[in-house]
Amino acid sequence: MPAYRYEASDADGRVARGIVDADSPRHARHLLRDRGLTPLDVEPVQAAGAAGAAARPFGGRLRAAELALATRQLASLLAARLPIEQALGAVIEQADRQAVRDRFAAVRSEVVGGQTLAQALAKFPRDFPDIYRALVAAGEQSGDLALVMGRLADYVESRTALSQRIVLAFTYPAIVTAVASLVIVALLTYVVPQVVSVFTQTRQELPLLTVALIATSGFARNWGLWLLAGAAAAFAAFRLALRAPTFRLSWDRRKLAAPVLGRLIRGLNTARFASTLGILTTSGVPLIRALEAGARTLSNQAMKSNVHDAISRVREGAPLSRALKAGGQFPPMMIHMIASGEATGELPAMLERTAATLSQETERRALTLTSLLEPLLILAMGAVVLVIVLAVMLPIIEINQLVR
Repeated sequence: MPAYRYEASDADGRVARGIVDADSPRHARHLLRDRGLTPLDVEPVQAAGAAGAAARPFGGRLRAAELALATRQLASLLAARLPIEQALGAVIEQADRQAVRDRFAAVRSEVVGGQTLAQALAKFPRDFPDIYRALVAAGEQSGDLALVMGRLADYVESRTALSQRIVLAFTYPAIVTAVASLVIVALLTYVVPQVVSVFTQTRQELPLLTVALIATSGFARNWGLWLLAGAAAAFAAFRLALRAPTFRLSWDRRKLAAPVLGRLIRGLNTARFASTLGILTTSGVPLIRALEAGARTLSNQAMKSNVHDAISRVREGAPLSRALKAGGQFPPMMIHMIASGEATGELPAMLERTAATLSQETERRALTLTSLLEPLLILAMGAVVLVIVLAVMLPIIEINQLVR
């Protein structure tokens, strides 16, 4: 039975919004009238889901936390032997945000109309990534969708948690940097000119540090906005250049070669790729298809190119470990674990173990880096402020000495 999203008013004139299952728009209006509501607008959820997602980029897309919660709910309901239609209906009822209700109502309508769950999810690729749909399809083919959904819920939750922990680790240093920059700009453009103007009127010979500070303050006041506009233009040009595949590939290779940032990027992408590959192969997805889905989870083009090259080598009969090693973009630990899994026949278990190890290592490195950045940023800010204070105080000290 299709789902329809409605707006209706009650006897007191209050507008109610929601979703109703009906055979047709006319049937939906009839059901609303039976509830004592006056229909104002009734439209199929499918149209709002597929086309409306692009029309509402800020409110229509599922968030990672919402997808993780809905997946866990589906896994629990399917494990309790509920039919897929009822499980989707329960998810719709428990959702807090309208976009989540609309999306799963549209999926439920497709399922009730005869589509498989994977086919219904494929109509919303922005909300349900390739690995998500591939795992659901594998679960439907194996006949144990509840077990696969449980693994998928674990995967989505762990991936979301890792990303959130890394983002939170860098949040405080980013805030400190922004505040320090604003304080320094305010000192140079407003405070320093007001104080230093007193010394320039005395026509005394100023210390070199004070002269340098006056020059820096004048440059910031006269050219600061132009410098900011130039930086914004350079950033926009850089973002535009990243759309070129060759430039993006070259830039991503340079990022991987960076001493500290490169190891973080490599570790995060490798953990994501290994986790995707492990859960797909565990669920019975063919290796080539699992590699293609895993490549789409990589944000680094150099590593993605490595995987595409490995896919060609695996098709020709090469072992996965040797195929991935040829590109030289993945860490040796992962290559050795994959080789061990291929030798023992436990590749999925080795991939999942690799993903867990790399996730912990990446999180530890991020926390270590941020714990070092915080005092360094505070010291740098203190040093800059100290230089400004010294530049202001030195002329005052010299005047006091002359008076004595």
